[in-house]
Amino acid sequence: MPFNNRSRLDPSQVEDRRGRGAGTAIAFGGGGLALIITIVAMLFGVNLTDLTNSDPGQQAPFSTESAGGVNDLEAQCQTGADANTREDCRIVGFVNSIQAFWADEFASRGGQYIEADTVLFTGSTDAACGYASAAMGPFYCPSDQKVYLDLEFFNELQTRFGAQGGPFAEAYVLAHEYGHHVQNLLGTNQRAQDGSTGPTSSSVRLELQADCYAGVWASNAVDTEFIEQLTNDDIARGLDAAAAVGDDRIQQQAQGRVDPEAWTHGSSEQRQRWFTTGYNSGDPNSCDTFAVATL
Repeated sequence: MPFNNRSRLDPSQVEDRRGRGAGTAIAFGGGGLALIITIVAMLFGVNLTDLTNSDPGQQAPFSTESAGGVNDLEAQCQTGADANTREDCRIVGFVNSIQAFWADEFASRGGQYIEADTVLFTGSTDAACGYASAAMGPFYCPSDQKVYLDLEFFNELQTRFGAQGGPFAEAYVLAHEYGHHVQNLLGTNQRAQDGSTGPTSSSVRLELQADCYAGVWASNAVDTEFIEQLTNDDIARGLDAAAAVGDDRIQQQAQGRVDPEAWTHGSSEQRQRWFTTGYNSGDPNSCDTFAVATL
């Protein structure tokens, strides 16, 4: 899935904290893989570090050093050509494309989209929601309206969760987290404050809607002019990533059994199906997971 070499990237939408430390309070954000791994750990006594095999001191796939002595996304990530050669620039390109789509979508409906930065970190960092650890996976924090991501997670997605990986698997993860930002802007996240769990719970409905929103962006990604083409293989890798982080798959891996009543994000099948719903329609209106009886 190549980026348009001539597209201009906006690295100001990505904050680079790689190589820095953080505090100690556990962060609870607005969904994402962080919550599902944390809930599994609480329910089954799983060690988060063992599950993700994350070393807080481990370096990200790209060095935090540049020719000037510090990592400088502003200098390194200027065009789509840079996104085609560097993973961190690719993240910038995805974030730019996702937010360009939602800005246009909000404007077309008479609303205003508020941009949310993505924070790249190594091992751990501080968020308005608390301490963010690589062991928690990517997450969205509604308190500061930022997405938090350790790039090492994408390696873990393959080695620990069994996903095929690839650029569009990364895009799916980011688009899902930005789906939570959209829910925050619309106030939809308030519908999942009851703490319920299970296959049709409000928390699962919220997560599946974020998956659907990710599919909607994918359907419109080329129109943002950052991405030249999406292939069937790209979409298949996105679906594979969605399946890899299904509640049932993670529970089976963590404990050797599946407990549907403890689901917070949805099964692999549900996550794939709602991503596909968004992708096939290209319309956020198709993503009202709160309006259907069966998910």
